Amino acid sequence: MASEQEAESFDVLIIGCGMAGLAAGIRLATFDQKVLIVEKHNAPGGLNSFYFQRGRKFDVGLHAVTNFSSGRGRRTPLQKLLRQLRLPPESFALSPQNGSRIAFPGRDLRFANDISLLESEVAREFPGEVDGFRALRQAVLDFDALDLEKEGPGAREVVGRYIADPVLRDMLFCPLMYYGSSTEHDMPFTQFVTLWRAIFEEGFGRPLEGVRVVIRALLARYRELGGKRRMRCGVRRIVQDGRRVQAVELESGETVTARRIISTIGWPETLLLCGREETDEEIERCTGALSFAEGITVSDRQPAEMGCGETIIFYNDSERFAYEGAQNPIDLRSGVICFPNNYRYPDGGQLPEGLLRVTSIASYPYWTSLEEEAYRREKAAWFPRMQESALRFLPGMKAESLREATVHTDMFTPRTIRHFTSHLGGAVYGSPVKMRTGETFLDNLYLAGTDQGFLGIIGAMLSGVSMANRHVLSKLAGSG
Repeated sequence: MASEQEAESFDVLIIGCGMAGLAAGIRLATFDQKVLIVEKHNAPGGLNSFYFQRGRKFDVGLHAVTNFSSGRGRRTPLQKLLRQLRLPPESFALSPQNGSRIAFPGRDLRFANDISLLESEVAREFPGEVDGFRALRQAVLDFDALDLEKEGPGAREVVGRYIADPVLRDMLFCPLMYYGSSTEHDMPFTQFVTLWRAIFEEGFGRPLEGVRVVIRALLARYRELGGKRRMRCGVRRIVQDGRRVQAVELESGETVTARRIISTIGWPETLLLCGREETDEEIERCTGALSFAEGITVSDRQPAEMGCGETIIFYNDSERFAYEGAQNPIDLRSGVICFPNNYRYPDGGQLPEGLLRVTSIASYPYWTSLEEEAYRREKAAWFPRMQESALRFLPGMKAESLREATVHTDMFTPRTIRHFTSHLGGAVYGSPVKMRTGETFLDNLYLAGTDQGFLGIIGAMLSGVSMANRHVLSKLAGSG
């Protein structure tokens, strides 16, 4: 083990082996930077990883890869990303969704990977709002969401200028908030634009084998370029003098130095490692309030055989959609239903078993306060309640048929998220305070990933690439 005097040195040290960290590592290694990625857990992927249980493989987090775009145009985020990473278009093996739906009381809006379907649905359900919808869409397309210096106004304010009906406003916000918002009730218009484009304009895709395909492609490219990676290698402390990072102390006691550090683990989590005097107050301000629970049902029948051919359903049963921290253990008023089987996989491919995933907002304080026995008991009690809540929006699927077909179930909670991602508060989408430029109070410490502000799997990878370009590669010609 190297002593502090013999610390191994790198051009760039990346904390976190998730999508952003791997993408940043690939981009930097492409230009001959000596890069080390350190990850405290044993599996890569971060918030979008996978696990094995009773011989089955389950994705964590991934319902869909947004920004699918069918490879249309060189300017789409997916195509830009693949060019930056120098990966071939087929690397992620994405297949398009069958079609999805937003379900509210007495209202349904279908959408797919073509915005024209959603527009026609708005015209059907809200005929007086279709002109406003078209104007809002144009405002979204005209807005430069990649200007990192510009945050923009709140999205509710902007959308209200175009859409008068509060139900339609809520229906448009529901999938965008569930798939990327770290703030309650509203989001910056910049994030609204990014998520609108990712979900409504470019749409959903998924590899047949799940997120492992994306992770394998990234790992293979990183290894090919000579990048180094250490798993089960957590960071104990970022040694800094108030101006620059001097070194990184690992949990093993080893010290590593690097000219620049990119942290992808979140801003409050990074602050904890820096040990600033004002850390407690700043961490409280920056810790997200939104966490989730998910129930997974494995069945011996395909969802289509039980009357469900849609890919994802975003549902809400209240007069108004409330996206906020849960006051109950699980907030059953709204949620997301996902059928990973319902993608158009090539050559008639299909998952061997049926999968139903139901996701809802959940209370981090509640689930992390329970002793182990009570925790298991509460999971067993809440799983069927989540499932029953979702079945109300699946008229083709009968509860009795699903019970007969079920061969396995699993459930994760905010406690699981905290354990496997180390995100404070179990906040899947990180801090409500986004550091869009990636800059921190230290000259050579930068953020990438969720708390930099790009959203989704493609967005996380683009964040890693963008921060590598902006803070490292653009400075190579200088003194560094």
